[in-house]
Amino acid sequence: MKTTETVTIRRVGTNEAMACVEALADVLIDCVEGGASVSFMLPISRDTAMRFWRRVAEGVASGERILLIAENEAGRILGTVQLITAQPENQPHRADVAKMLVHRDARRQGIAQRLLAAVDEHAREAGKSVLLLDTVTGGDAERLYERAGWLKVGTVPNYALMPDGAFCGTTFFHKQLV
Repeated sequence: MKTTETVTIRRVGTNEAMACVEALADVLIDCVEGGASVSFMLPISRDTAMRFWRRVAEGVASGERILLIAENEAGRILGTVQLITAQPENQPHRADVAKMLVHRDARRQGIAQRLLAAVDEHAREAGKSVLLLDTVTGGDAERLYERAGWLKVGTVPNYALMPDGAFCGTTFFHKQLV
C-alpha cells in the first residue's frame, strides 16, 4: 500500500456483509499466516476463513454485531474490526471488540487507530458505554490499545495458542465511553 493512498473506514450494511466475505477471508488468512493469534491455527484454509466470515455476515444481518472495514480507493479491504453488540440482558450497555485485523502490507499506516476510533463512534451510536477486548500479551496490538485510551484489566498466562501451536498469554482491556 502506498502511504499516499486514501483509506476509508466504514460500516458494512446487512446486504453488503455477505459480499465482503472473500475479501475479508484474504485479510484473515494473511494475518494468521503472519502469526496473529486471532482464534485460528496454521495452516488456515480458505474454506475455514470463508465459513467464519459468513457467520459474521449472519451476525450483521441479525443485528448482533457491527462490522467495520478499512478500504483503499480501489475498494480493496485492508482491515476490519467488529463490535459485538448482542450481550446478556443485564449488560445492554456493553459491547465486545473482536477481530481487529489489518493486512500485513497495510500496517503502520494508522489504519488500526482509525478502526478503533470508528469502533468508539459506532458503539456510542448503539448506546454502548463499556467496551471489552483481549489481545496477545506483549504484542503490537497491546501497545496500540493502550495508546488509544484502553485500560488494562489483567493478563492470563497460556490463555490461547499462537497459530503455530505455542502458548501465549492474553491481556484483557476495557474502555469506558462516558
